[in-house]
Amino acid sequence: MEEVGNGKSLSRFSGTASFMGTPLVEDPDELDIALIGVPFDGGAENRPGQRHAPREIRNMSSMLRAVHHVTRINPYELCRVGDMGDVPLPHAFDIESSHSDITEFMNQIHAAGAVPLSAGGDHSITLPIFRAIAADRPIGMVLVDAHTDTLDEELGSRFSHGTPFRRAVEEGLLDPQRTVQIGVRGAQNTEEGLTFALESGMRVIHMEEFTELGLEAVIAESKSIVADGPTYISFDIDCLDPAFAPGTGTPEVGGMTTIEAQALVRGLRGIDLIGGDVVEVAPPFDPTGNTALVGATMMYEILCILAESVVT
Repeated sequence: MEEVGNGKSLSRFSGTASFMGTPLVEDPDELDIALIGVPFDGGAENRPGQRHAPREIRNMSSMLRAVHHVTRINPYELCRVGDMGDVPLPHAFDIESSHSDITEFMNQIHAAGAVPLSAGGDHSITLPIFRAIAADRPIGMVLVDAHTDTLDEELGSRFSHGTPFRRAVEEGLLDPQRTVQIGVRGAQNTEEGLTFALESGMRVIHMEEFTELGLEAVIAESKSIVADGPTYISFDIDCLDPAFAPGTGTPEVGGMTTIEAQALVRGLRGIDLIGGDVVEVAPPFDPTGNTALVGATMMYEILCILAESVVT
């Protein structure tokens, strides 16, 4: 028996699964940080399955504990943290309607003053989250991803998982001058997405440059770019080498290790975080459950620095 995120002493294999053992909460007024599942993969261009991620991440998050071994942060002591369940998606076959449903749910969280930390879902879900939390001003972003996700459209859709940050800039939700993309790699059929990212003012750090600069330099530059304005962190699991996270929609070899990713997120302590997500975990492509465990662990890493930001 050991204490879990909700403060109850339970065996980790018992009880109702929730994100990191936190209490299941319906009223966002009771929370500082709302953990939310977004089981949507209608924007996945090739390998779907991300809809199953919130359930599997909840399950694997039972392996996590409260106090961070490096920073000694206990997010559950700093903040009121709870699991608000999954966004209801009655129009799951319709991308734009589903995005509207996500925004409506997130509007309630934002109106209550709670900060969202979400488990996707494909990467298209970040756009409707931005429509809720960035409606009154553009925000900055640290994107950890193998792809820029700034295409104009994929397979006739302008709202796929390859387009969210182009739309976010066009809608005035994302400030490209305060956006850094880390870990980008892999051959592309067109330079359109990268061209948009660069010409709009985003800082794109390809994986090769990440290796050349080193972790500490990348962290320092990222903090300089987002500065002291409101910032969101979006962690796409495909930033990792598929040796560590094979269960994802668009795997790209040559990525980060898990320890590099953990240290990168941890190094972002001190920025003004207003939300975050972990996306693109696709459990059907990894029956071992390891990718979901990695997703849960990265969600916890974000939770720790988010909790510190909320109370600052």
